[in-house]
Amino acid sequence: MTIESKTAPEGTVLRDSSTFAPVAKPLRRALPTGLDFGGFEEMDVALDPHQGALWCLMRPKGLPRFTSALLRDLATASRMITELHAARAPDAPNPVRYWVVGSAIPGVYNLGGDLAYFVQCVRDRDREALRTYAHACVEATYRGAYGMDAPCVSIAVVEGDALGGGFEAAMSGHVLIAERGARMGLPESMFNTFPGMGAYSFLARKLDMTRAEKIILGGKIYHAEELHEMGVVDILAEKGQGREAARQFMADNDRRQPLLCAMSRVRKRVFPLHKQELLDVTDIWVDVTMALTANDLRKMEFLLKAQHNRLSPAV
Repeated sequence: MTIESKTAPEGTVLRDSSTFAPVAKPLRRALPTGLDFGGFEEMDVALDPHQGALWCLMRPKGLPRFTSALLRDLATASRMITELHAARAPDAPNPVRYWVVGSAIPGVYNLGGDLAYFVQCVRDRDREALRTYAHACVEATYRGAYGMDAPCVSIAVVEGDALGGGFEAAMSGHVLIAERGARMGLPESMFNTFPGMGAYSFLARKLDMTRAEKIILGGKIYHAEELHEMGVVDILAEKGQGREAARQFMADNDRRQPLLCAMSRVRKRVFPLHKQELLDVTDIWVDVTMALTANDLRKMEFLLKAQHNRLSPAV
């Protein structure tokens, strides 16, 4: 039986994907009869029918950053999870039990916000455009953390650099898997702003406010091993084994997946994170960013140029 999603991109057909091989003996569940998500603009999307996992590999055009199109794709995928859960038969299990987000670009998870767009908004004095972009980022991080309205565990698989908003997005998942040697950090302080799409909220809840501010204000780029020792990274995988570590995690937790979902609800109750908190913080970020000096903007452009120079052969 096919389960339809109202938010699926035009032309999307739900069929099982044979792309993924299970780690453990496959346990077939009531899943959509298939998955072909060619309608997404900047993500490769496939469903692992054995583990009930929706895999989304980010592939933004140009630099690996959060473009508006990528943010729309992420929002669409999360809403589809909600709809597929709601559309199942009353006695049927949830069709998508895990949402796994990674990158299709070797060596990079995501470099964060669209710096060129930020500079343009500041120079054009277009506060509302910058605010609209920031709120779209908050929508993506919040839905990954709490907002799918379905018993689904979100997993980030970091196989390379996750900087700025890329690090924020990775932290928003229930489980953060990172390969050894992957680099993560929040460099925004170098141009006198801060990561405004959830970093403080996520770090303060995983660690504490003192260490959250040290990481944010210090601007240091950390290796996955350091962040694993701190408790920010949940699972440290060997280089090249990040996706396999995600499949192994799902296999190991197959029977207690409902417990993981319950613990997420408990965490939200004990350490509540409301979307309004994220929106209020990102509005402060908009105020700070709109007040950046010409020198700050030049530093932002310098970082953007360095990203282009490093990745130009790949992009």
